[in-house]
Amino acid sequence: MNYRKLTPSMSLLLAFEASARHQSFTRAAQELSLTQSAVSRQVQTLEAMLGVALFLREGKRIVPTDAGRAYMTELGTALTLIRNATLQAISSESRLRHLRVATLPTFGAKWLLPRLHRLYRAHPELQIDVHSRIEEVDFSSNALDAAIAVGDGRWANVIAHRLYAEELVLIGSPDILAAKRKRRGEGRSAASKSASDARPTVAALEHLTLLRVSSFPDAWREWCAHFGLPHHALRPGPSFELTSHLIQAVAAGIGVGLVPRMLVEDELNDGRLCSPFAPVPSSRSYYFIYPERVRHHPALMAFREWLLSELTRVRPTSG
Repeated sequence: MNYRKLTPSMSLLLAFEASARHQSFTRAAQELSLTQSAVSRQVQTLEAMLGVALFLREGKRIVPTDAGRAYMTELGTALTLIRNATLQAISSESRLRHLRVATLPTFGAKWLLPRLHRLYRAHPELQIDVHSRIEEVDFSSNALDAAIAVGDGRWANVIAHRLYAEELVLIGSPDILAAKRKRRGEGRSAASKSASDARPTVAALEHLTLLRVSSFPDAWREWCAHFGLPHHALRPGPSFELTSHLIQAVAAGIGVGLVPRMLVEDELNDGRLCSPFAPVPSSRSYYFIYPERVRHHPALMAFREWLLSELTRVRPTSG
């Protein structure tokens, strides 16, 4: 058997497939951007090569023969596979430049996004899709490639790069903290005392509303333990799902809260919020995590190196 006869050219196959699908040489020609006569000749060439009549010609109308219908069914499946393989080949290069990264919402808004332009300046070919996640990231569905997460570093079946340790800072609005000092009769010297020298007391906190982030229920316990304060002597206040919402509540004077210092640098620097006490190390750290399957993904490697270089260039003073 001549194998060339078993593998007609793609132009002949496409002419036949379009003609059989439309049952018209004219409509097939329009789809393929050819003339009607060119399509008809290609189908005739294919029939001669196979030695089989593929169409019954009834004036201007064509109807596939039994052999033509069977050939069309098998050929349609084969062409679909070829087209899908071609699409995968075309898109494979773009996938190498595409990365889907999950991040904590407030971290993304306050730290990652303001710096991301520097990544695109260094790697204009990259496309980073940023997804917000509060809950633990699940890589099993292949919906995400990597994540910036906070925790103790004990994640199963992922590669984790520790970025930096989290530090918690007590924040309040200037008005609410000034009013608290006034009620306690503290003078100007106490108000201007360095945060690194000040130590909290139960009396200083007992009349304040202590706001919490629901994803870190032990934050106040850890903070009190650092200063040797009895945690149970303080009454916890409302909790918030997002750290950004807690920060807004603090700015509105609802209460005081504990947040990673890096997430309130701007507010502390411009005086919208103040912090009367030194930052406290937390039990958590920030990590860049991803599954083994993307270890050598070019976009992931570029993003990881950029992320680490950003942290080296401007090392955060806190988590």
